[in-house]
Amino acid sequence: MNINPCFNDSLILIKGAGDLASGVAYRLKRAGFPLIMTELPAPTLVRRTVSFGEAVFSGETQVEGITARCVTDLAEARRLACTEMIPVLVDPAAAILRQLKLAVLVDAIMAKTNTGTRLSDAGLVVALGPGFTAGQDCHAVIETNRGHRLGRVIYQGQAEPDTKMPGPVKGYAAGRVLRAPAAGYVTPAANIGQTIRQNELIAAVGPHEVRAPFDSILRGLIHPSVPVTAGLKIGDLDPRGRVEHCFTISDKSLAIGGGVLEAILASGIVRTSHSQEN
Repeated sequence: MNINPCFNDSLILIKGAGDLASGVAYRLKRAGFPLIMTELPAPTLVRRTVSFGEAVFSGETQVEGITARCVTDLAEARRLACTEMIPVLVDPAAAILRQLKLAVLVDAIMAKTNTGTRLSDAGLVVALGPGFTAGQDCHAVIETNRGHRLGRVIYQGQAEPDTKMPGPVKGYAAGRVLRAPAAGYVTPAANIGQTIRQNELIAAVGPHEVRAPFDSILRGLIHPSVPVTAGLKIGDLDPRGRVEHCFTISDKSLAIGGGVLEAILASGIVRTSHSQEN
């Protein structure tokens, strides 16, 4: 996989490196775009096996054949951006965007509110999900709510409001999400990809146990070094029982990534070799 030479001048910065951001990065990298991702020093990733942000903890991580490396400076990030790897820079406020000539900025933090992204941050600014208004603080919003409009590009207005409820899978919705019973650190009792039986111990936060509400596969669990607050999402269960789903990018993430790719190509901001000749 190589960077498309037609896209050499089309550097993309993705704020956030969780599972949805990683689906976007995967689509864009496979299409040949140079890109950099930013993350927190202790990201609250749950689906860590499909998140490029896992590189913050491990130094390097691989998702479906693409390797991400945690870097410590902008020079290294720039160098890796144009290789087959994805650089992940710990930069909570994405301050590096002020030092880059960006073609595209993608806000994929999924904070459900705008944490500082502005229309003037790049030639094209794309944001994922609720909290943004297309035409006001970004050029395009990508719908992230499961359903008929998932992955669609919105050029005026907002995405659907946050439902605060995960989409149902085999009849399970809220129970699929594991939340911290108290503040502290998560001590795992099971591994991602492991088959879990109802009432089986998955993890603990201090003396508080987190047990499975139904038979499932453990699809995600927050890193044990990350401090959690009571009620924070710390795990994800999948009642379909397919182990491979734990280690491959979800249909939702890929649909959203397709929406971002569409927004970029439709914007005309990418200069192809043909357009440069003309």
